[in-house]
Parts: sequence; structure tokens; C-alpha cells
Amino acid sequence: MTAVDEEMIALIDEHPEVFDRYKIELLRGEIVMMAGPDVVHNLIVLSVLRQIPGDRWWPLQTQDIAIPGEDSEPQPDLVVVEQGAVEGPGRLVPAAAATLLLEVVSKTSALRDYNTKRSMYAAGQVPAYLIVDPFAAKCVLLTEPVGAGDEADYLAKRTSKFGDPIPLDMLGITLDTSDFKTLPGTPR
Repeated sequence: MTAVDEEMIALIDEHPEVFDRYKIELLRGEIVMMAGPDVVHNLIVLSVLRQIPGDRWWPLQTQDIAIPGEDSEPQPDLVVVEQGAVEGPGRLVPAAAATLLLEVVSKTSALRDYNTKRSMYAAGQVPAYLIVDPFAAKCVLLTEPVGAGDEADYLAKRTSKFGDPIPLDMLGITLDTSDFKTLPGTPR
């Protein structure tokens, strides 16, 4: 982490009210600040959250992840953990406790969601990473993580278009994507 990053962290700690409307993540030593999400983005996250069985899983929003060996504290749009897999208090959930991470692509996050976070989550051995892209009207489910650091990746990739059901075997459900909305533009 650079001196500028340390100064930014100190500024955020001193004046959290200024940064409330931003999503702030530490990704491989770099502080990334983004504007709040679009309504379409939030409705997709809500749709996924509502389909996750609450009798076995905890779908957590605004939850930071700790990845061993990474100078990163990403905040996926949704973190799904088995009930009892984590105990509070604490801001960071160990990546090993997560069963599925969800990222919804925004205008400025496509490169990070498809590349940086893909290798970070694979390095953390997160069993499943779901990327929902409202610009391309598709979902990419990545499973079978291998490797470490920048070279980590997922061996299995399943791409589906909006409207197609997505089997999420790790959660014991099939995700209905028929109500996912799209956004204009082509950030990917």
C-alpha cells in the first residue's frame, strides 16, 4: 500500500460521512472508490438474494472478504455463506467461508469483475463466483478454483443469457434470471 493509499484510509476513517455514498474496496493494494449502484443493479442483487434458501444460507450484502495472501478486501455485491460458517463481530469474512460470491457489472467495474476479482476469488478458493452483466444480458458462473495470486483462476465456466435458469448446485437451487433487467451501453 502506498503513502497515498494510507492517507486515503486515514481520511475515510476521519470523515466517514463524506464517503457514505461510495463503495470503497481495497483490491490488490489499490483503493478503488465507486459511486453507489444503479437501481437495475440493486434489483438484480435483490432477486438473487430472495431466491437463496434462508433455512441453510446467509446472503450477506456490504460484506468485505479476507483473502489469504492478498492485499485486498473486496466487497462483493452478495456473499453467500452457510449458516454458522462465520461468527460476529467482524468486518471481514474469510474467503474460505464463502460458498458463492456475486458481482453485478457496472459501467466502471467490468474489468475488475471479469479479471481482477476473478483471480482474487479463485486465489481465495471461493467455490463459486457468479458475474451478472446487465450490459451484455448474461451471467457467467465460475467454479473449480485453482492456483494462487494473479495466476489463480477457475477451471469451469458456464455462460447463460438472461432468462435462462442457472443451476447453482453448491446452494441446491436453480436461479431464475427471467426478471433481470438490462442497461444500455457496452462496458465489457
